[in-house]
Order: sequence, then C-alpha cells, then structure tokens
Amino acid sequence: MSKSSSNTKFHDHILLLVFIISGLAVLTPILATDHIVGANRGWNPGQNYTLWANNHTFYVGDLISFRYQKNQYNVFEVNQTGYDNCTLDGAVGNWSSGKDFIPLNQAKRYYFICGNGQCYSGMKVSVLVHPLPSPPTAPVSAHNSSSDAAVLVVPQQGFRALVVSLAMLCLGFGWV
Repeated sequence: MSKSSSNTKFHDHILLLVFIISGLAVLTPILATDHIVGANRGWNPGQNYTLWANNHTFYVGDLISFRYQKNQYNVFEVNQTGYDNCTLDGAVGNWSSGKDFIPLNQAKRYYFICGNGQCYSGMKVSVLVHPLPSPPTAPVSAHNSSSDAAVLVVPQQGFRALVVSLAMLCLGFGWV
C-alpha cells in the first residue's frame, strides 16, 4: 500500500468522524419527547388525565401519544367548549388507530377527548404546549470573533446545518 493511499484513508476517516460528531451536535437540541397519555395505563376511562398532564412539560415539536383498544375508543382534538361539554363541536382532528402519535406543532393549549361518550368517564385531557426554550447564550467577552458567532448559530440552524455538513462530507470524499 502506498503512502498516498494510506493518507487518503486516514483523511476519509477523519472526515467521517467530523461528520458524525457534527450530526450529533446538531440533532441533540431538536429531539422531541413522546408523551404517552396515561403512561402504562393508557387511554382508558376512570383515569385522572389532568394530574397526568400537570406532571409533564410539553414543548413545540413534542408528540402526544394515545394508546388504547382500537375498536373501543378514539381520540378527537376539540376546542375548549367541546372539551368542557364533552361534545365534538369544533373538532379539528380525530384518530382511531389505537396507537396515535399527534405532533404538537404550536405553542397553545390543546384539548383531546374520547368521542364515543367516554369523555364523561374522564377520557379527556388538556395540555399546554410551550415554545421551545431559547438556547443558552455565551457570556459576553472582550473579544468576539466570527468563530465564536458561528458556534452559537449552528444549534439554531438545525436541519440546514446537517445538510451543509453532509455536503461538505460528500465533497471531501469526492462523491460529487
């Protein structure tokens, strides 16, 4: 094996390592939490879902999951009036798979009920979704170089930074 070939392989391994570390650094802050309603008890009558919801903090991008017997129950997203009165008036979504994963994409209060009459037996839950917390800022220092600024911007860029890292990796390997 020639020295040039050995250097190329070493260079390729370094680029791969940099890509993996960059990907993990970018993806870590954007991972969502899947909140399973009722935890191990699931979506069933007679549960205190208000207590369950009060013990969780929901952020934009999280999921709320409902697990239940498929042909016995369902889930409807309703407005506050529908929630308070156990009616489907103003329903904006409905699910009935038995394993429903619902994205919480807005900072607001969400209202969910079971639409087959079990709402009156407590099968309803309201969750308040908070905006994502701002990333921590670095302390102000006497010098502020462009490299310091770049470190603060990367986590906020999310998917865009991952794509740029992938493009740099492909160019480095000569795939493009």
